[in-house]
Amino acid sequence: MSKELFRRYSKNPIIDISDLPYPANAVFNAGATLFNGETLLLMRVEDKRGISHLLLGRSKDGVRNWVIDKEPTLLPEPDFHPEEEFGIEDPRITYLDEIRKWAIVYTAYSKYGPLVSLALTEDFKSFDKKGVILPPENKDAAIFPERFSDKWALIHRPSPKDLRAGAHIWISFGYDLCHWGEHRILFESRDGAWWDSGRIGLSTPPLKTDKGWLLLYHGVKLTVSGAIYRLGLALLDLKEPRNVIFRSDEWVFGPEKSYELIGDVDKVVFPCGWVRVGDEIRLYYGSADKCIGLATANVNDVLEWIEKHSKEKSR
Repeated sequence: MSKELFRRYSKNPIIDISDLPYPANAVFNAGATLFNGETLLLMRVEDKRGISHLLLGRSKDGVRNWVIDKEPTLLPEPDFHPEEEFGIEDPRITYLDEIRKWAIVYTAYSKYGPLVSLALTEDFKSFDKKGVILPPENKDAAIFPERFSDKWALIHRPSPKDLRAGAHIWISFGYDLCHWGEHRILFESRDGAWWDSGRIGLSTPPLKTDKGWLLLYHGVKLTVSGAIYRLGLALLDLKEPRNVIFRSDEWVFGPEKSYELIGDVDKVVFPCGWVRVGDEIRLYYGSADKCIGLATANVNDVLEWIEKHSKEKSR
């Protein structure tokens, strides 16, 4: 059942480098949102130096006929933001109704390591970079779309140098969008032979449902042939997101197709964005760090699946 819950679009990949208006090495790991009746993808593009920037694509139906900006939409600016010296990567987009702006949380990368940065926009044409909000090494971050007891909440993944300590998913809180505290582990990577034993990290921003905040996360298993990136699900309490209601035991989506198995980094599915249209979830994912795929699922089926495939409940 897990292989069929998220169904791949039959004409995947939906975007690859042949669709870009200028030369590049790869396009992948796109943030996603709905804007003015269109689906927007803010895509990570790696140029032929190896430096990444962000590029915007638009589609009326979220599937076909993508209209892509002719020039990079958001570039690293190391003269003003030295933490962006080696590029900007993997955006997660959340619409914040309270301030009527979209929060773009992304990874900035430099010789000091990866860290979490924030930009705000009202129109996806001009961007207000707020700079670093979490120091290195940290990534895989997204903001919840609403406050909890007057505080914003942020999910992220610190990465200790000593991997024996584990790379786990954390949650933090703050009264503004730039200063964060009350840090604690939300849930941990598992030990031993589990599919998410190497490290875990948030994939897409939290999605609000009637039964809780739905999380999609990636888990990495280290094997003799290299790492495998697969996806799992968790459900958090609507009023207290530190409470994990369910966490799936099995992975729900993994690399199977040729465009997911072979690329710049083999055996990777890596979503940064999803949108909900009615009961349909549209999941946009990087495939083998080379192109972008689409998979869809019914939100009610997803919620039913996670309850049946979880042993971790109510902590």
